[in-house]
Amino acid sequence: MPSSSIDHAFTARSNLGRAGDPTYAGALSFMRRRFTKDTKGADAVVWGIPFDAAVTNRPGARFGPQAIRRASAIFDNDPQYPFHRDLFAELAVIDYGDCLLDNGNHQKTPATIERSAAKILKSGAFLLTLGGDHFVTWPLLKAHAAIHGPLALVQFDAHQDTWDDDGKRIDHGSFVARAVREGVIDPDHSIQIGIRTHAPDDFGIRILYGHEVEEMRAADIAYAITERTDGRKSYVTFDIDCLDPAFAPGTGTPVAGGPSSAKIFSALRQLTKVDMVGADVVEVAPAYDHADITAIAGSTVAQIYLGLLAEKKARESS
Repeated sequence: MPSSSIDHAFTARSNLGRAGDPTYAGALSFMRRRFTKDTKGADAVVWGIPFDAAVTNRPGARFGPQAIRRASAIFDNDPQYPFHRDLFAELAVIDYGDCLLDNGNHQKTPATIERSAAKILKSGAFLLTLGGDHFVTWPLLKAHAAIHGPLALVQFDAHQDTWDDDGKRIDHGSFVARAVREGVIDPDHSIQIGIRTHAPDDFGIRILYGHEVEEMRAADIAYAITERTDGRKSYVTFDIDCLDPAFAPGTGTPVAGGPSSAKIFSALRQLTKVDMVGADVVEVAPAYDHADITAIAGSTVAQIYLGLLAEKKARESS
């Protein structure tokens, strides 16, 4: 056996190295990373936000962080595909647990998320967030922009999320409009991939519609993203409904006609020249899932983010 211990999330003495837990047992942190609130020495922090009070269709994404963590158990112990490396040989990653929210006072939610994210980011670690519905990206963007300035947004999604917004709404369909209006993102260097709906305004953000993505190679998608962001500090947000419901049925607002997981994961893996300073995966709602299809897709997105970070650290240290 790779290790004589189990429950690596609690028994690990280091933020580096693979775990030895069986895939079917043990504490379910993300990829068996150590559960801790101590960010010292961490290159990346995985954090959950179990919130879904902003949905316009089916609720359930509050259970997304749990489902993604559970599905991620299949990844540890082997070199990670398609990176062909142990991601944690040199990349120190912790699981910070979840954000504590007042379920009876949703107006406090944005400030709570932003404040908690800012505390993590103050450590200098990369923040990888597991949602939760897509509204959670709004306070996350604010926390990251407070450090880096206006961000290039890379949004994998079936929806533009640019519906009318009064600046106060708790709504997963309008946070992008608010982010543009408040100068948190730079629309001239932002891009949305997989869009299969229409909203009143695109705010100048480049859109790769679902039918266009269908005709493109993964390398062409990655090139379009890299060209659009043009070296700017970028935040990557992945709404799991970007994928066709055949590949991600467990989500609140599924839209037919989307891309395959294979194509989009290949494009995501090729974003090696995008200056990614923060990332999330949102809208996994396991109550509508089958055989963990959507949770596995969501955990794969998160694993690819970490793979890109591991490669970047290896390049910078060589």
